[in-house]
Order: sequence, then C-alpha cells, then structure tokens
Amino acid sequence: MNDAPDDRPIGDATRVVTAGRRAAWTHDGNGRGIVNPPVWRASTILYDDVATMRSAASLSDPHALFYGRKGTPTQWSLADALTSLEPGAAGTMLYPSGVAAIATALMSVLSPGDELLLVDSAYDPTRSLTLSLLKRYGIATRFYDPLIGAGIADLIGERTRAIFLESPGSLTFEVQDIPAIVAVAKAHGLVTLLDNTWATPLFFPALAHGIDLTILACTKYVVGHSDVMMGSVTAGPDHVAALRDTSHQLGHCVSPDDAWLASRGLRTMAVRLAQHQRSAMRIATWLDARPEIARVLHPAFPSCPGHDHFVRDFKGASGLFSFVFDGGDEAARAAFIDTLALFGIGYSWGGFESLAIPVDPARHRSVTTRADAGPIVRLQIGLEDPDDLIADLDRGLAAYRAVRG
Repeated sequence: MNDAPDDRPIGDATRVVTAGRRAAWTHDGNGRGIVNPPVWRASTILYDDVATMRSAASLSDPHALFYGRKGTPTQWSLADALTSLEPGAAGTMLYPSGVAAIATALMSVLSPGDELLLVDSAYDPTRSLTLSLLKRYGIATRFYDPLIGAGIADLIGERTRAIFLESPGSLTFEVQDIPAIVAVAKAHGLVTLLDNTWATPLFFPALAHGIDLTILACTKYVVGHSDVMMGSVTAGPDHVAALRDTSHQLGHCVSPDDAWLASRGLRTMAVRLAQHQRSAMRIATWLDARPEIARVLHPAFPSCPGHDHFVRDFKGASGLFSFVFDGGDEAARAAFIDTLALFGIGYSWGGFESLAIPVDPARHRSVTTRADAGPIVRLQIGLEDPDDLIADLDRGLAAYRAVRG
C-alpha cells in the first residue's frame, strides 16, 4: 500500500497506518481478512519434502519462510512498513536494540584498517562501541565537530570509508548540514550512516536526502510505550545486501511478540509525534522566557546551533530537548529534578510519559568544547496535558531557586 487509488502520493499519517499490511499476511484468499498481521511464533520451519527444504536455502526472497531466526510475517510486516517510510529504500533489518542496530550497520560497511568519521555529539554508546569494539577489530575512529559541514572534506584520509551522523546531536541538539556532508561523502566514495531516532523518517526522510543507511532506536517513537527494546536499519539498494548478510551472520533477530508490539505502536506514531511536537514547543517557549534559564537547546529555536539547517531540511520536531540553567550547581539541578512529580527520572525517551535527567555533555566530547552558563537538563515531553507539565516545572524551578539561593 504505497499510493492512493488515484495514484497520487499518500501522506505520512496514512502510510504508517497502511504500511506492512500485505494481503499475503492479512487475508485468507477467500475474501476475508484481518486488520493486523498476526503473531507467528516459530523457531523450526517444516517442509513438505527434502526438495522443498533444499530449494529454500537458495531463495533470495527475504519474505520466504526458512528458519525462525530469519523471521516470519510478523517481523516482515514491521520491516516492510519501516522500509515504506523511506523513499528510495530497498529493505530494513530489525535488531534487539538501537545499539545493536548501530553496531551492525557499522560492521556492514567497515573492515579492519578502515577509518570512521564520527560526529562528536553522537549518542554515548555509539562512541563507546567505536572506541572499544571497532578498535579491537582494527577500525579507527576520528571525531568531527557537528557543525563542520562541507569542511569535513579536510578530515578524509586514505583509510576513511564512512561518515556517521546524528542530527540533532545527542544531549545538546546541534543540527548538522547533512546535504553538505552527503555531497562530500559521495564525491569521495564514502558511505554515510545516520542515527535518525530523534526525527524519524516522518520528520526527516534520510535516504531522500542522500544518506545510505538510516538507523532508528525503535524503542523510542516507533514503539512509543516504553515497553519494548528494538532497533532498525533501513538501507538503499547499494547497501542492503551487505546489511542483511552481516545481520544474519551475527545472528540478529527480534521476537515476533516484540515486533507485533512495535507494529502496533507504529500505527499511532504520526499522531503521537504531532502531540509531542506541540507540547514540547509550548513548554520550551515557556522555559525560554524564564529568568532561571540561560538557553533552550531545541532545534526549532534560533539559538540552537544549526537551526538554519533544521528549518531547511526537517518537517517537524519531536518531544526531546535540553535547557541550560543560568548558574547553579549539581545540588540545585538535582533539587529541580527531584521535585518534579509528573516527570520520571530515567533513560530513554519517546514513550507517552515525560522524563527529566541531568546531562553533562563535556564527558562525552572529544574535539568540541562547551562553555555553558550552568548545568543542563534534558526533557522528554510526553502526552500529558502541557499545562500540568508547566505547573510541575514551575514547582521544580522554585526548588532550584531555593537551593541556589
């Protein structure tokens, strides 16, 4: 289901509802069907005879039953839906977490002796796996400033094979000039990978902007309910075969029950993202006017590094952003967070509930430095009434003021 009956392109909200629901997975062939592809739980696949078993081993169709690790219609439906959200995509692979998706994507394009250019504002586990796992296998990592743009050409050496982007950046939300970096990468024959979890393909269709492999921590906005760990990588035609082979060789698979829950979450992702965006913008605007706040780090705000790139390239903003206190210390920041009643304290984001955590970007930077006025808090704005969340934040700011003095 890629187009409307009159062949006009369909909207994103329609696509997340219709994608992945192939008739082969939802209809019985006799004019009857169901809305959701069912949960197929399987390890062993049974064959009618030896000839069928042997022929299955040579099939290149990713939607053919072979062995449980290679999936059933439950996993295929979710992967098919995610592929359809990325114009130009050739396929999607699923993983037990976002970190597993990042690791496998990198391993599918890098070999011993290669060098990776990694954005300095990347998610900390991404940094960790490049500096430990990939290093052990002879793959070097060089970090670059998220605002480098076309200047990344100066960092490319004989061993450079790939560029990893994350935009906006983790914790501090710098927006990269993706078209400029992609142009440099293509001119030098390099592969580009993007962690697109913040925007999702609904707000930033990565492959349409020239990215080769786009990665989601589906744990966040795809699942949307804070109850499933999952990751995905969607690739164009030049890279999907290597991605699939690497995934199978590493034995990656996700449970059909988790895939079904992620598919269920996907159906409401468009409306949830719209609400996350509205509430987050309202709350970020309220915070920006408060005297206790020195700066709001939200890509939609002109004060956020790379804001012009956001306006040019993105269709919208999600519910995750940070802010910088105007002075204060760890005790004042902790008092603010500990006072909040509607914001949970916990890692991850993208679920229906709001979260607040302290963040210290300087611990996770190699080539960029920051000179912030005070400590930083990251907020995930959930689906609660924004008036209630603002009242809760107001109480937290009172506690911050009391400790700061």
